[in-house]
Amino acid sequence: MSSTATNTPIRPSEPLPASFVLPDPVTDCPYPLHINPHYHDVARASEQWLLEGARLVEPHATKFMGLKAGTLCAFTFPSADASHLRVCTDFMNWFFDMDDWLEEFDVDDTWGMRDCCIAAFRDPVDFQTEKLGVKMAKSFFGRFTQTGGQDALSGLSILWSCTYAAVAKQVDDRANGHIPDLESYIALRRNTSGMKPSFALVEYAARIDLSDEVQAHPVIKGMEEAANDFASWSNDIYSYNIEQSRGDPHNLIAVLMHHQGISLQAAANCAGALCKGSIQRFEENRAMLPSWGEEIDRQVAIYVEGLQDWMVGSLHWSFESERYFGKEGPQVKQTRIVKLLPKRSH
Repeated sequence: MSSTATNTPIRPSEPLPASFVLPDPVTDCPYPLHINPHYHDVARASEQWLLEGARLVEPHATKFMGLKAGTLCAFTFPSADASHLRVCTDFMNWFFDMDDWLEEFDVDDTWGMRDCCIAAFRDPVDFQTEKLGVKMAKSFFGRFTQTGGQDALSGLSILWSCTYAAVAKQVDDRANGHIPDLESYIALRRNTSGMKPSFALVEYAARIDLSDEVQAHPVIKGMEEAANDFASWSNDIYSYNIEQSRGDPHNLIAVLMHHQGISLQAAANCAGALCKGSIQRFEENRAMLPSWGEEIDRQVAIYVEGLQDWMVGSLHWSFESERYFGKEGPQVKQTRIVKLLPKRSH
């Protein structure tokens, strides 16, 4: 579907339109979508684990069931066995539940939760807590260490610490009405998205172990960054409607509108172009991959495919889930027309 929007600048005081047309990252993304054959049983078991562990009651339980994180993990870890897929799915259910909790936290609360979670990651067996979210972290990270190992756990805890630090900055910006410039936002979003720990789970799910040398190589870093940007920015496109309704400016579209003085549709188009450019960066880096020998190259190829799975899988999940478009996901995926929600009262 073509868009009729232009890049006409608008004044910040102008009201938003009634609707806008999504750009089309689904068409732009060239990678095949796969689904894990263990998906159904694992998804149901993980949902029950979260419902019981978080003690969710209505209406939160119904909202959680619409998330469908099991579908996301089926798309993004399509080759994992059932036990590894279960740990990844538990992590993702927990991550989204924590994300919703953190919406209600101030900066001090966020840092406090971060400290407890990191303590649980470092010692998932002996660390004691009564916090429900941290108890669940102990559960899946305890299982993670059975095959992921202590080094992998240490690396994942560092990545998660960076995620929390970025989220604390997001919370502070929201409380103070601060909208970062584009460069600052991109750097922050690479951490708030949760993609970095999710990419670490790609290694875990595939039961591979890339060396520090390989992980630090600039081409690998470039591919990770491009995949992170694509998944994060496409998520910003799909989540914009929900976030504008609650007045949350931590979104690529909102940043573009504010700092470039452009319309909602123009900002959405610009975000779509940035997503498309990140695919190009991913492929440019792929073409520069060096060789480390047959066995390491095999593991690198598996990891790169895992990054691809995240790029394409997160796209299609966004319309399967009810998190962004309610029950209208399939229709929005087809028409790409999003009707703006009214602003929530606080």
